[in-house]
Amino acid sequence: MGQGQSSQFGLPPNIFGDGDRKKKKKQDKPKYEPPVATRVGKKKRRGPDASNRLPAIHPSTRCRLKLLKMERVKDHLLMEEEFVRNQEQLKSTDDRVAEERSKVDEIRGSPMGVGTLEEIIDDDHAIVSSATGPEYYVSIMSFVDKDLLEPGCTVLLHHKSVSIVGVLQDDADPMVSVMKLDKAPTESYADIGGLEAQIQEIKEAVELPLTHPELYEEMGIKPPKGVILYGAPGTGKTLLAKAVANQTSATFLRIVGSELIQKYLGDGPRLCRQIFQVAAEHAPSIVFIDEIDAIGTKRYESSSGGEREIQRTMLELLNQLDGFDDRGDVKVIMATNKIESLDPALIRPGRIDRKILFENPDQNTKRKIFQIHTSKMSLASDVDLEEFVQLKDDLSGADIKAMCTEAGLLALRERRMRVTASDFRSARDRVMKNKLEESIEGLYL
Repeated sequence: MGQGQSSQFGLPPNIFGDGDRKKKKKQDKPKYEPPVATRVGKKKRRGPDASNRLPAIHPSTRCRLKLLKMERVKDHLLMEEEFVRNQEQLKSTDDRVAEERSKVDEIRGSPMGVGTLEEIIDDDHAIVSSATGPEYYVSIMSFVDKDLLEPGCTVLLHHKSVSIVGVLQDDADPMVSVMKLDKAPTESYADIGGLEAQIQEIKEAVELPLTHPELYEEMGIKPPKGVILYGAPGTGKTLLAKAVANQTSATFLRIVGSELIQKYLGDGPRLCRQIFQVAAEHAPSIVFIDEIDAIGTKRYESSSGGEREIQRTMLELLNQLDGFDDRGDVKVIMATNKIESLDPALIRPGRIDRKILFENPDQNTKRKIFQIHTSKMSLASDVDLEEFVQLKDDLSGADIKAMCTEAGLLALRERRMRVTASDFRSARDRVMKNKLEESIEGLYL
Protein backbone atom coordinates (compact mmCIF):
# COMPACT_ATOMS: atom_id res chain seq x y z
CA MET A 1 0.00 0.00 0.00
CA GLY A 2 2.80 2.30 0.78
CA GLN A 3 4.55 1.54 -2.49
CA GLY A 4 1.31 2.18 -4.29
CA GLN A 5 0.95 5.55 -2.73
CA SER A 6 4.51 6.58 -3.70
CA SER A 7 4.02 5.67 -7.23
CA GLN A 8 0.64 7.34 -7.13
CA PHE A 9 2.23 10.86 -6.54
CA GLY A 10 4.95 10.32 -9.20
CA LEU A 11 8.06 10.60 -6.90
CA PRO A 12 11.15 8.44 -7.28
CA PRO A 13 11.27 5.68 -4.76
CA ASN A 14 14.70 6.52 -3.11
CA ILE A 15 14.52 10.37 -2.96
CA PHE A 16 15.05 10.70 0.80
CA GLY A 17 17.95 8.25 0.96
CA ASP A 18 19.97 10.21 -1.66
CA GLY A 19 19.79 13.47 0.34
CA ASP A 20 21.23 11.87 3.45
CA ARG A 21 24.08 10.46 1.42
CA LYS A 22 25.08 13.91 0.06
CA LYS A 23 25.11 15.44 3.52
CA LYS A 24 27.36 12.71 4.77
CA LYS A 25 29.84 13.32 1.92
CA LYS A 26 30.01 17.00 2.77
CA GLN A 27 30.75 16.26 6.42
CA ASP A 28 33.54 13.83 5.51
CA LYS A 29 35.40 16.52 3.43
CA PRO A 30 38.46 18.07 5.28
CA LYS A 31 38.06 21.68 6.38
CA TYR A 32 40.41 24.42 5.00
CA GLU A 33 43.24 25.31 7.37
CA PRO A 34 45.51 28.32 6.78
CA PRO A 35 49.20 27.51 6.28
CA VAL A 36 51.57 27.75 9.26
CA ALA A 37 53.43 31.04 9.35
CA THR A 38 57.16 30.71 8.54
CA ARG A 39 60.05 33.17 9.08
CA VAL A 40 62.16 31.90 6.20
CA GLY A 41 63.07 34.78 3.89
CA LYS A 42 61.76 37.47 6.23
CA LYS A 43 64.03 40.11 7.76
CA LYS A 44 64.11 39.99 11.51
CA ARG A 45 63.12 43.24 13.17
CA ARG A 46 65.58 44.73 15.60
CA GLY A 47 64.62 45.91 19.02
CA PRO A 48 61.80 44.82 21.27
CA ASP A 49 58.41 43.89 19.91
CA ALA A 50 55.84 46.66 19.74
CA SER A 51 53.55 44.76 22.11
CA ASN A 52 56.34 44.54 24.66
CA ARG A 53 57.23 48.23 24.47
CA LEU A 54 53.71 49.42 25.17
CA PRO A 55 52.00 48.86 28.50
CA ALA A 56 49.54 45.98 28.75
CA ILE A 57 45.93 47.28 28.76
CA HIS A 58 42.89 45.23 29.79
CA PRO A 59 40.22 44.64 28.60
CA SER A 60 40.95 44.70 24.87
CA THR A 61 37.44 44.53 23.62
CA ARG A 62 36.66 46.38 20.42
CA CYS A 63 34.52 49.51 20.40
CA ARG A 64 34.92 52.13 23.10
CA LEU A 65 37.67 50.18 24.85
CA LYS A 66 39.87 50.43 21.74
CA LEU A 67 39.66 54.22 21.91
CA LEU A 68 40.64 54.14 25.56
CA LYS A 69 43.61 51.94 24.69
CA MET A 70 44.88 54.38 22.06
CA GLU A 71 44.52 57.26 24.52
CA ARG A 72 46.56 55.33 27.07
CA VAL A 73 49.24 54.73 24.45
CA LYS A 74 49.26 58.42 23.61
CA ASP A 75 49.66 59.33 27.29
CA HIS A 76 52.58 56.90 27.55
CA LEU A 77 54.35 58.43 24.54
CA LEU A 78 53.79 61.96 25.83
CA MET A 79 55.25 60.98 29.18
CA GLU A 80 58.27 59.45 27.45
CA GLU A 81 58.79 62.60 25.39
CA GLU A 82 58.61 64.77 28.52
CA PHE A 83 61.13 62.52 30.28
CA VAL A 84 63.63 62.82 27.41
CA ARG A 85 63.17 66.59 27.33
CA ASN A 86 63.77 66.86 31.08
CA GLN A 87 66.89 64.71 30.78
CA GLU A 88 68.29 67.11 28.19
CA GLN A 89 67.51 70.10 30.39
CA LEU A 90 68.95 68.52 33.53
CA LYS A 91 72.12 67.49 31.70
CA SER A 92 75.19 69.13 33.25
CA THR A 93 76.75 72.12 31.51
CA ASP A 94 80.14 70.40 31.28
CA ASP A 95 78.64 67.46 29.40
CA ARG A 96 76.85 69.74 26.96
CA VAL A 97 79.98 71.81 26.42
CA ALA A 98 82.06 68.68 25.88
CA GLU A 99 79.55 67.35 23.37
CA GLU A 100 79.43 70.63 21.46
CA ARG A 101 83.22 70.89 21.56
CA SER A 102 83.56 67.41 20.07
CA LYS A 103 81.23 68.43 17.24
CA VAL A 104 83.30 71.57 16.59
CA ASP A 105 86.49 69.50 16.58
CA GLU A 106 84.96 67.19 13.98
CA ILE A 107 84.23 70.20 11.79
CA ARG A 108 87.72 71.62 12.28
CA GLY A 109 89.43 68.42 11.25
CA SER A 110 92.90 67.24 12.14
CA PRO A 111 95.66 68.21 11.68
CA MET A 112 95.18 71.98 11.52
CA GLY A 113 97.54 74.39 9.84
CA VAL A 114 98.88 77.58 11.42
CA GLY A 115 98.82 80.83 9.49
CA THR A 116 98.79 84.60 9.89
CA LEU A 117 95.75 86.77 9.28
CA GLU A 118 96.73 89.44 6.75
CA GLU A 119 93.45 91.24 6.09
CA ILE A 120 89.75 90.89 7.00
CA ILE A 121 87.56 91.33 3.89
CA ASP A 122 84.12 91.00 5.52
CA ASP A 123 82.44 89.08 8.34
CA ASP A 124 82.83 85.75 6.54
CA HIS A 125 86.02 86.08 4.46
CA ALA A 126 89.65 87.01 5.04
CA ILE A 127 93.13 86.75 3.53
CA VAL A 128 95.63 84.51 5.35
CA SER A 129 99.24 83.50 4.74
CA SER A 130 101.53 80.76 6.01
CA ALA A 131 105.28 80.74 6.64
CA THR A 132 106.01 78.44 3.71
CA GLY A 133 103.20 79.18 1.24
CA PRO A 134 101.28 81.89 -0.63
CA GLU A 135 98.36 83.98 0.56
CA TYR A 136 94.80 82.59 0.39
CA TYR A 137 91.34 84.13 0.23
CA VAL A 138 89.43 81.90 2.67
CA SER A 139 86.15 81.78 4.56
CA ILE A 140 85.71 82.21 8.32
CA MET A 141 83.71 79.48 10.06
CA SER A 142 80.65 80.62 12.00
CA PHE A 143 81.89 79.30 15.38
CA VAL A 144 85.07 81.43 15.29
CA ASP A 145 85.05 84.40 17.70
CA LYS A 146 85.20 87.41 15.39
CA ASP A 147 86.26 89.74 18.23
CA LEU A 148 89.62 87.94 18.47
CA LEU A 149 90.41 88.38 14.78
CA GLU A 150 92.76 91.22 13.97
CA PRO A 151 95.45 91.65 11.31
CA GLY A 152 98.67 89.96 12.32
CA CYS A 153 97.15 87.42 14.72
CA THR A 154 97.85 83.68 14.44
CA VAL A 155 94.91 81.59 13.21
CA LEU A 156 94.19 77.88 12.76
CA LEU A 157 93.43 76.69 9.23
CA HIS A 158 91.54 73.63 7.99
CA HIS A 159 93.95 71.14 6.42
CA LYS A 160 91.88 70.82 3.21
CA SER A 161 89.77 73.93 2.64
CA VAL A 162 92.23 76.30 4.44
CA SER A 163 89.23 77.94 6.17
CA ILE A 164 89.78 79.75 9.46
CA VAL A 165 88.61 77.39 12.20
CA GLY A 166 90.19 78.98 15.29
CA VAL A 167 92.35 81.72 16.77
CA LEU A 168 95.52 81.23 18.80
CA GLN A 169 95.17 83.76 21.60
CA ASP A 170 98.75 83.21 22.83
CA ASP A 171 100.87 84.30 19.87
CA ALA A 172 104.14 83.73 21.73
CA ASP A 173 106.40 81.01 20.43
CA PRO A 174 106.47 77.89 22.66
CA MET A 175 110.24 78.35 22.88
CA VAL A 176 109.68 81.63 24.76
CA SER A 177 107.67 79.80 27.42
CA VAL A 178 110.57 77.41 27.89
CA MET A 179 112.96 80.35 28.35
CA LYS A 180 110.97 81.67 31.30
CA LEU A 181 112.31 80.27 34.57
CA ASP A 182 109.52 78.88 36.75
CA LYS A 183 111.95 77.64 39.41
CA ALA A 184 114.69 79.95 40.63
CA PRO A 185 118.29 78.65 40.62
CA THR A 186 119.79 77.51 43.91
CA GLU A 187 122.91 79.68 43.62
CA SER A 188 122.99 82.88 45.67
CA TYR A 189 125.44 85.69 46.31
CA ALA A 190 126.94 83.66 49.17
CA ASP A 191 128.08 81.03 46.64
CA ILE A 192 130.21 83.60 44.80
CA GLY A 193 133.76 83.95 46.05
CA GLY A 194 134.88 87.56 45.92
CA LEU A 195 133.48 89.75 43.09
CA GLU A 196 132.17 92.28 45.64
CA ALA A 197 132.59 95.17 43.22
CA GLN A 198 130.80 93.30 40.41
CA ILE A 199 127.94 92.31 42.71
CA GLN A 200 127.54 95.91 43.86
CA GLU A 201 127.47 97.20 40.29
CA ILE A 202 124.86 94.70 39.09
CA LYS A 203 122.68 95.41 42.13
CA GLU A 204 122.75 99.14 41.36
CA ALA A 205 122.01 98.62 37.67
CA VAL A 206 119.43 95.80 37.76
CA GLU A 207 117.93 95.09 41.18
CA LEU A 208 117.64 98.56 42.68
CA PRO A 209 115.68 100.13 39.74
CA LEU A 210 113.08 97.33 40.05
CA THR A 211 112.73 97.39 43.82
CA HIS A 212 113.22 101.12 44.59
CA PRO A 213 112.60 103.21 41.46
CA GLU A 214 111.77 106.25 43.60
CA LEU A 215 115.46 106.66 44.50
CA TYR A 216 116.33 107.37 40.88
CA GLU A 217 113.39 109.75 40.52
CA GLU A 218 114.57 111.75 43.52
CA MET A 219 118.06 111.82 42.09
CA GLY A 220 116.67 112.99 38.74
CA ILE A 221 118.33 110.32 36.62
CA LYS A 222 117.07 107.42 34.57
CA PRO A 223 118.12 103.95 35.73
CA PRO A 224 120.38 101.90 33.46
CA LYS A 225 118.58 99.83 30.82
CA GLY A 226 121.05 96.98 30.74
CA VAL A 227 124.50 95.71 31.66
CA ILE A 228 127.01 93.47 29.92
CA LEU A 229 129.26 91.03 31.78
CA TYR A 230 132.51 90.32 29.97
CA GLY A 231 135.77 88.64 30.80
CA ALA A 232 137.71 85.40 30.50
CA PRO A 233 135.86 82.06 30.57
CA GLY A 234 135.18 80.64 34.02
CA THR A 235 135.29 83.92 35.94
CA GLY A 236 131.69 83.77 37.23
CA LYS A 237 129.57 85.71 34.72
CA THR A 238 126.79 83.13 34.40
CA LEU A 239 127.05 82.33 38.11
CA LEU A 240 126.35 85.96 38.97
CA ALA A 241 123.33 85.97 36.64
CA LYS A 242 122.00 82.87 38.44
CA ALA A 243 122.43 84.63 41.77
CA VAL A 244 120.46 87.62 40.45
CA ALA A 245 117.66 85.26 39.36
CA ASN A 246 117.67 83.67 42.82
CA GLN A 247 117.54 86.96 44.74
CA THR A 248 115.00 88.91 42.72
CA SER A 249 111.27 88.25 42.60
CA ALA A 250 111.01 89.54 39.02
CA THR A 251 110.34 87.29 36.05
CA PHE A 252 113.61 85.91 34.70
CA LEU A 253 114.02 84.98 31.02
CA ARG A 254 117.16 83.02 30.13
CA ILE A 255 118.28 83.02 26.48
CA VAL A 256 121.36 81.76 24.70
CA GLY A 257 122.39 83.87 21.71
CA SER A 258 122.40 80.86 19.37
CA GLU A 259 118.69 80.24 20.09
CA LEU A 260 117.83 83.43 18.19
CA ILE A 261 119.31 81.95 15.00
CA GLN A 262 116.39 80.27 13.23
CA LYS A 263 116.03 78.32 10.01
CA TYR A 264 113.49 80.39 8.09
CA LEU A 265 113.79 84.05 7.18
CA GLY A 266 112.10 86.35 9.65
CA ASP A 267 111.78 83.76 12.43
CA GLY A 268 114.78 85.11 14.37
CA PRO A 269 113.53 88.73 14.54
CA ARG A 270 110.02 87.50 15.33
CA LEU A 271 111.32 85.39 18.22
CA CYS A 272 113.28 88.39 19.50
CA ARG A 273 110.14 90.54 19.45
CA GLN A 274 108.13 87.88 21.27
CA ILE A 275 110.77 87.56 24.00
CA PHE A 276 110.55 91.23 24.87
CA GLN A 277 106.76 91.15 24.49
CA VAL A 278 106.49 88.36 27.07
CA ALA A 279 108.97 90.23 29.31
CA ALA A 280 106.80 93.36 29.12
CA GLU A 281 103.63 91.39 29.92
CA HIS A 282 105.26 89.86 33.02
CA ALA A 283 107.04 93.03 34.14
CA PRO A 284 109.05 93.62 36.23
CA SER A 285 111.34 91.18 34.45
CA ILE A 286 114.99 90.51 33.65
CA VAL A 287 116.20 89.19 30.28
CA PHE A 288 119.54 87.38 30.44
CA ILE A 289 121.22 86.77 27.05
CA ASP A 290 124.24 84.51 27.37
CA GLU A 291 126.89 84.30 24.63
CA ILE A 292 125.62 87.44 22.93
CA ASP A 293 128.54 87.30 20.48
CA ALA A 294 126.62 84.56 18.60
CA ILE A 295 124.40 87.24 17.01
CA GLY A 296 125.98 90.55 18.06
CA THR A 297 129.16 90.53 15.96
CA LYS A 298 130.18 93.54 13.93
CA ARG A 299 128.29 94.07 10.70
CA TYR A 300 130.01 93.54 7.37
CA GLU A 301 129.07 92.96 3.74
CA SER A 302 128.21 89.30 3.20
CA SER A 303 126.77 87.34 0.29
CA SER A 304 125.52 84.54 2.57
CA GLY A 305 121.81 84.55 3.32
CA GLY A 306 122.44 83.08 6.77
CA GLU A 307 124.81 85.88 7.75
CA ARG A 308 122.34 88.51 6.57
CA GLU A 309 119.58 86.85 8.59
CA ILE A 310 121.78 86.94 11.71
CA GLN A 311 122.42 90.63 11.12
CA ARG A 312 118.67 91.25 10.76
CA THR A 313 118.14 89.49 14.08
CA MET A 314 120.74 91.77 15.69
CA LEU A 315 119.03 94.85 14.21
CA GLU A 316 115.74 93.73 15.78
CA LEU A 317 117.56 93.30 19.09
CA LEU A 318 118.93 96.85 18.77
CA ASN A 319 115.42 98.12 18.17
CA GLN A 320 114.07 96.29 21.22
CA LEU A 321 116.87 97.57 23.46
CA ASP A 322 116.49 101.22 22.51
CA GLY A 323 113.70 101.70 20.01
CA PHE A 324 110.63 103.87 19.64
CA ASP A 325 108.68 102.11 22.41
CA ASP A 326 109.64 102.35 26.05
CA ARG A 327 110.51 98.98 27.60
CA GLY A 328 109.45 99.94 31.11
CA ASP A 329 110.52 97.61 33.92
CA VAL A 330 112.47 95.26 31.66
CA LYS A 331 116.20 95.00 32.38
CA VAL A 332 118.73 93.25 30.14
CA ILE A 333 121.85 91.38 31.22
CA MET A 334 124.28 90.18 28.56
CA ALA A 335 127.34 87.98 28.91
CA THR A 336 130.21 87.35 26.51
CA ASN A 337 133.86 86.30 26.40
CA LYS A 338 134.74 88.49 23.41
CA ILE A 339 133.44 92.01 23.87
CA GLU A 340 135.86 93.30 21.21
CA SER A 341 133.95 91.38 18.52
CA LEU A 342 130.58 92.98 19.34
CA ASP A 343 128.99 95.66 17.20
CA PRO A 344 129.55 99.17 18.66
CA ALA A 345 125.85 99.99 18.25
CA LEU A 346 124.94 97.10 20.54
CA ILE A 347 127.03 98.16 23.54
CA ARG A 348 126.72 101.93 23.24
CA PRO A 349 125.32 103.94 26.18
CA GLY A 350 121.54 104.05 26.03
CA ARG A 351 121.33 100.34 25.26
CA ILE A 352 124.01 98.95 27.56
CA ASP A 353 124.74 101.56 30.23
CA ARG A 354 127.22 99.62 32.31
CA LYS A 355 130.02 97.24 31.34
CA ILE A 356 131.21 94.96 34.16
CA LEU A 357 134.62 93.32 33.78
CA PHE A 358 135.34 89.90 35.31
CA GLU A 359 139.03 89.15 35.79
CA ASN A 360 140.85 86.11 37.09
CA PRO A 361 140.75 86.03 40.91
CA ASP A 362 143.47 87.49 43.09
CA GLN A 363 144.80 85.80 46.22
CA ASN A 364 141.99 86.99 48.47
CA THR A 365 139.36 85.86 45.98
CA LYS A 366 141.15 82.52 45.49
CA ARG A 367 141.01 81.92 49.23
CA LYS A 368 137.25 82.56 49.32
CA ILE A 369 136.63 80.29 46.31
CA PHE A 370 138.66 77.48 47.90
CA GLN A 371 136.70 77.86 51.12
CA ILE A 372 133.36 77.69 49.27
CA HIS A 373 134.23 74.53 47.30
CA THR A 374 135.93 72.69 50.20
CA SER A 375 133.34 73.56 52.87
CA LYS A 376 131.50 70.24 52.36
CA MET A 377 134.57 68.09 51.65
CA SER A 378 136.30 65.80 54.21
CA LEU A 379 139.87 67.10 54.29
CA ALA A 380 142.83 65.40 55.94
CA SER A 381 144.90 67.22 58.55
CA ASP A 382 147.84 67.71 56.16
CA VAL A 383 145.82 69.82 53.71
CA ASP A 384 146.88 73.47 53.73
CA LEU A 385 144.85 75.55 51.28
CA GLU A 386 147.20 78.53 51.69
CA GLU A 387 149.82 76.52 49.83
CA PHE A 388 147.66 76.60 46.71
CA VAL A 389 146.39 80.13 47.28
CA GLN A 390 149.93 81.56 47.37
CA LEU A 391 150.88 79.95 44.06
CA LYS A 392 151.18 82.29 41.10
CA ASP A 393 149.05 80.11 38.85
CA ASP A 394 146.71 81.94 36.51
CA LEU A 395 143.60 80.07 37.64
CA SER A 396 139.99 81.09 37.17
CA GLY A 397 137.13 80.26 39.49
CA ALA A 398 136.12 77.34 37.26
CA ASP A 399 139.69 75.98 37.39
CA ILE A 400 139.66 76.07 41.20
CA LYS A 401 136.34 74.21 41.26
CA ALA A 402 137.73 71.63 38.81
CA MET A 403 140.81 71.18 41.05
CA CYS A 404 138.66 70.46 44.12
CA THR A 405 136.47 68.02 42.18
CA GLU A 406 139.49 66.23 40.72
CA ALA A 407 141.06 65.88 44.20
CA GLY A 408 137.88 64.28 45.49
CA LEU A 409 137.81 61.83 42.54
CA LEU A 410 141.42 60.80 43.19
CA ALA A 411 140.55 60.05 46.82
CA LEU A 412 137.57 57.94 45.75
CA ARG A 413 139.78 56.01 43.34
CA GLU A 414 141.86 54.81 46.31
CA ARG A 415 138.74 54.11 48.41
CA ARG A 416 139.51 56.91 50.86
CA MET A 417 136.88 59.16 52.40
CA ARG A 418 139.31 62.00 53.15
CA VAL A 419 141.16 64.16 50.67
CA THR A 420 144.87 64.60 51.30
CA ALA A 421 147.34 67.26 50.21
CA SER A 422 148.83 64.90 47.61
CA ASP A 423 145.41 64.62 45.97
CA PHE A 424 145.24 68.40 45.64
CA ARG A 425 148.76 68.53 44.18
CA SER A 426 147.96 65.84 41.60
CA ALA A 427 144.69 67.60 40.75
CA ARG A 428 146.50 70.91 40.32
CA ASP A 429 149.05 69.36 37.94
CA ARG A 430 146.28 67.81 35.88
CA VAL A 431 144.28 71.07 35.67
CA MET A 432 147.37 73.07 34.69
CA LYS A 433 148.25 70.50 32.03
CA ASN A 434 144.79 70.73 30.47
CA LYS A 435 144.96 74.54 30.62
CA LEU A 436 148.34 74.52 28.87
CA GLU A 437 147.08 72.17 26.14
CA GLU A 438 144.10 74.45 25.49
CA SER A 439 146.35 77.51 25.18
CA ILE A 440 148.75 75.71 22.80
CA GLU A 441 145.89 74.45 20.67
CA GLY A 442 144.51 77.98 20.45
CA LEU A 443 147.79 79.19 18.92
CA TYR A 444 147.30 77.02 15.84
CA LEU A 445 143.64 77.87 15.21
